[in-house]
Amino acid sequence: MRGEIVGTLLRTRVTAIVRGIPKEKLRRTAEALSAGGVRAIEVTFDTPGAAEMIRQLKEEFADRMLVGAGTVLDTETCRTAILSGADFVLSPTLSTAVIAMCNRYGRAAVPGVMTPTEILTAMEAGADMVKVFPAGALGPGYIKDVKGPLKQACIMAVGGVNLENTADFIRAGAACVGVGSSLVSAALIKKDDYEAIAARAKAFVQAAGL
Repeated sequence: MRGEIVGTLLRTRVTAIVRGIPKEKLRRTAEALSAGGVRAIEVTFDTPGAAEMIRQLKEEFADRMLVGAGTVLDTETCRTAILSGADFVLSPTLSTAVIAMCNRYGRAAVPGVMTPTEILTAMEAGADMVKVFPAGALGPGYIKDVKGPLKQACIMAVGGVNLENTADFIRAGAACVGVGSSLVSAALIKKDDYEAIAARAKAFVQAAGL
């Protein structure tokens, strides 16, 4: 199961990060992202009602999109996410206990890392992919440099990823990207401008080389 999930994340290359949007806007937001070609969506656990939103997405979009949980800092939150149906679990930090729980239940673990030591530690703990964060501050060049000695590292670039640098991160060696406000814009959602979100999704998918 984990292998299939990771394979889909690698094929889709773009994961949309949903943070802080009202629950009643979730369905139309997900529909717009799907219409634009995005096949993976992550709900962060600092969003009110995150577990319920993950459950809703799994019920309504499982045939179109992987559904993940983000901002998972501990095993308690990880277990809640998995019980809600999350296919993959992302963290801004490295917790080997969270990785172990994901492995135990067949979910893909994507811990947050920055240094080469953290990357290797995550891989040795069983992480399926690592989330280099904050990628925007580090820049595509950092990904390229890290991939020199750590060619085996499967990297998702997250944090500060936008349309202007997505292709640069992919060319530098990132296997995929996670995109938040540059794609799932709170301003556009507030205006119910889902066509604009779908257009952004399509642009990001194209920038990632799909």
